[in-house]
Amino acid sequence: MSTSVLDMSMSLDGYIADPHDFLGGDDGERLHKWADLPSEPVARFQDEWNAAGAVLAGRRTAELMDHWGGDHGGLPIFVPSHRPPGPAARWGYPLVTYVTDGIESAMAQAKAAAGDKDVQVRGAYTAQRALEAGVLDEVQIHQIPVLLGDGRRLFDVLTSQIELEIVRVIDTPEATHIRYRVRR
Repeated sequence: MSTSVLDMSMSLDGYIADPHDFLGGDDGERLHKWADLPSEPVARFQDEWNAAGAVLAGRRTAELMDHWGGDHGGLPIFVPSHRPPGPAARWGYPLVTYVTDGIESAMAQAKAAAGDKDVQVRGAYTAQRALEAGVLDEVQIHQIPVLLGDGRRLFDVLTSQIELEIVRVIDTPEATHIRYRVRR
């Protein structure tokens, strides 16, 4: 059975990008430098990412990433949105599907496409909506030892308290990697 997993790097003060959508600072990569260092934990996370079967990405994230060129490492991409896709996603990217009937439907389609593999969730807004709808199964945070002080927060607005259970903690000098299961 497929598991939906939000997997994000985040500063200690809760930011995933600076105010201009650079991923964690002026150089655009501060929050992701840990993934460039060869280590056993990084290899484990890469194996998890490579074993996914589909991606559920928010529209803003998908557009900022130019829909990953039409596929996310060969994986189908599902984008929940209230508006129709732009031309590139409509005609140029056959593995990109815009879903207009809600987050629940988008997740169901992504899980069906993934089969027994994970669905990787991308984007803060989409993660928040998936949590609220009860369709996000796990959250994996790569907590980076930096205070950005400003930017885009991962969990900016949630409509209710969400209980999590710690599944795994891996501590490295570059990051503390915490995986949680969403309690239902």
